Amino acid sequence: MEGSPSTAGPRPLGLSYAVGASQLLGVAVLAVVGAWMGHFRGGLAWESPQLQFNVHPLCMILGMVFLQGDALLVYRVFRTESKRATKVLHGLLHGLALLVALVGLVAVFQYHKKNGFPDLYSLHSWCGILAVAFYVLQWLMGLGAFLFPGAPFSLRSRYKPQHAFFGATLFLLSIATALLGILELLIFKTYSAFAPEGLLGNALGLLLVGFGGLLGYILTREEWRRPLQGEEMALSMDFKKLPEEEEGGGGSPVDPR
Repeated sequence: MEGSPSTAGPRPLGLSYAVGASQLLGVAVLAVVGAWMGHFRGGLAWESPQLQFNVHPLCMILGMVFLQGDALLVYRVFRTESKRATKVLHGLLHGLALLVALVGLVAVFQYHKKNGFPDLYSLHSWCGILAVAFYVLQWLMGLGAFLFPGAPFSLRSRYKPQHAFFGATLFLLSIATALLGILELLIFKTYSAFAPEGLLGNALGLLLVGFGGLLGYILTREEWRRPLQGEEMALSMDFKKLPEEEEGGGGSPVDPR
């Protein structure tokens, strides 16, 4: 059954080290963002016309980078737990990431309105809106295809590669958007004078690149993929036989959910 545990062996040691390193990098990213907004930008205050903006970078990096990255790692970390529980956790983490990101978007739009600044004029803002919009679409389509009880197995099998591709693409776009945001924040200050804030921003950018690169490495190692459970292997074999049965006139195949 889908909820049955896998008989696969223990998690590879290299995977454990890589996942642990990714979490250390992720926490470092959040710590640097917090230090930047607290020490150099005056802290966080939702009602302040000046400090409300600082909620934006913290929420966007927490949601669209750290939590999104952890959601992508779910199928590598929880290799032997039930597939349905893993899918639910994957969807919940993506949903939490989206919720946190929406708080960050509200913060920046309200900040612009309070200070009379225009919206959506920079490349950073365009990439950010695209990333969030497609993230919502990706999340909703994932819920419909993989968690909705009535979704046919054939649909899930055909959509799964596209879901994985767009998930990785959105994560890379989120990293790139964060890097553009860092540059946009710093370019208006004495960036070329090697001011401490500029150095901190550069360090944050390198940490983001490291976090994204390490997650990409984990997700592309074939031997670190979650092993198929017995029920999944049976369904996969049944799905491969569908074209043969249809060509041979064997009647309507049963949907193997």
